[in-house]
Amino acid sequence: MKKKKAFYTDHFVLPLSAGHRFPMEKYSRLRDLVGTQAEIELVEAPPATDTQILYTHDPSYLLKVINGTLSEHEQRDIGFPWSAQMVERSRRSADATVAAAKTALHAGIAANLAGGKHHAYCDMGSGFCVFNDSAIAARTLQKEISSSLKVAIIALDVHQGNGTAAILQNDDSIFTLSIHGENNFPCKKEHSNLDLGPVDGCDDALYMRSLEECLDQLDTRFKADCIIFLAGADPHEGDRLGRLKISQDGMRQRDELVFQYALDRQLPIACSMAGGYGKEIESTVEIHFQTIKTALQFQKKY
Repeated sequence: MKKKKAFYTDHFVLPLSAGHRFPMEKYSRLRDLVGTQAEIELVEAPPATDTQILYTHDPSYLLKVINGTLSEHEQRDIGFPWSAQMVERSRRSADATVAAAKTALHAGIAANLAGGKHHAYCDMGSGFCVFNDSAIAARTLQKEISSSLKVAIIALDVHQGNGTAAILQNDDSIFTLSIHGENNFPCKKEHSNLDLGPVDGCDDALYMRSLEECLDQLDTRFKADCIIFLAGADPHEGDRLGRLKISQDGMRQRDELVFQYALDRQLPIACSMAGGYGKEIESTVEIHFQTIKTALQFQKKY
């Protein structure tokens, strides 16, 4: 059996101030754990090209990111100060999802150990997201592999995929599904093809029923050729920003439901780790690692 590929970018570290709430360290810790799995090949992601980014983002926004001319307000919206490292990491994080999606087309499953930057709009960044890797990957598959490919983006992060929904709102070839905390960021929600907002305190049983119902709706409304899965760790009960009460076992069940959905239909699936802000960083890393191990179990069945 060929090794499962996992793409990484964690050695491109942003120069953040002490106490910054973005958990940059989780990515290198996750790669260290994934590196212990003999069946996984770790691959450094190259940077996404301007052309690939422009499949999704406005040229004027890309130029501001590249040239470092984002305003202070725009940098605050992103949550990072501009730096050359930010540009390089953002490009590579986007391509990691592109590479995972392309790999999944022939391998069944592949992963980006970062990514899930679904708050980025076509003309601005937001919520620690500079480039929207999911939308870039979906459009890149269609531009570079087959124009007839239909892609489902399943975002199971505790925060709505608002940027993805806005970018793709008039694109019938890409289906956006977002299950997120109703009372969580962003305050202004966009309209995905299918949104579900569990209330604060949602537990395992309610979340799994909701996910099953949403996957049934996806199956009825859209016939995907492949899936991009944002496996956020922040629905977990130990997350500082999450507000939901999903146990670690519940997070595993969530991943299994999505991977089983893909397997049953023999759909290629690329997963990205998306958000995670655990009170203890170890819990976030362990949940992401659990997702990777679950993906590995399912790849053996393709």
